[in-house]
Amino acid sequence: MTTVRIPAGWPATEEQARAVQDELRGWVVLGEPGPPPGTGHVTGVDVAYDDERDVVVAAAVALDAATLDVVAEVTAVGQVSFPYVPGLLAFRELPAVLAALDALPCAPGLVVCDGYGLAHPRRFGLASHLGVLTGLPTIGVAKNPFTFSYEEPGARCGSASPLVAGEDAGQDEVGRALRTQDGVKPVFVSVGHRVSLDNACAHTLALTPKYRLPESTRRADSLCGRALRKATP
Repeated sequence: MTTVRIPAGWPATEEQARAVQDELRGWVVLGEPGPPPGTGHVTGVDVAYDDERDVVVAAAVALDAATLDVVAEVTAVGQVSFPYVPGLLAFRELPAVLAALDALPCAPGLVVCDGYGLAHPRRFGLASHLGVLTGLPTIGVAKNPFTFSYEEPGARCGSASPLVAGEDAGQDEVGRALRTQDGVKPVFVSVGHRVSLDNACAHTLALTPKYRLPESTRRADSLCGRALRKATP
């Protein structure tokens, strides 16, 4: 397990964090399709906290994209680096996530975040922020639609509907509500960096052969929980 320190100059206030988002948002690359599903590695990242002990743990689990077998898994533990503020969660999570990715013994390939990319009030969620800082292709696959609206997609696996920034027709599509298994609740997919939305959805479907959530997320979440229990006995 890697030990993480809060980086020098890391934002300490909401104003500073929003200024960083405004500065980096223009660096998000939207014109690339990203790696084809089923090729190379796909890495899931997730984070767990113990706020009483001021501890954050991040996990990174690299999978073979073709077989979904685990190639490598690592964790990083450190202090919580930012207070809880909706829309600014990346500043709590990124130092530990970056340390975990750095500790991987292999190239991460596509990185799948348990959260948001462009589907964010400031269009710069964790997946986009992580992509800009690392240069890696990233997507967000979230469990709920945050502040955005959508129409219920069809009941069959692969059905999708636009996730939009408002209730009126013609609003910007910031992601998609995607049904990953017949009859289950959709997940909410958004572009992070260097991946198209179509490809992000294709990757998500390739990562969900049995369950609602991507295998990358499920495995990273499980590893996070075990690492947090070990770090806070």
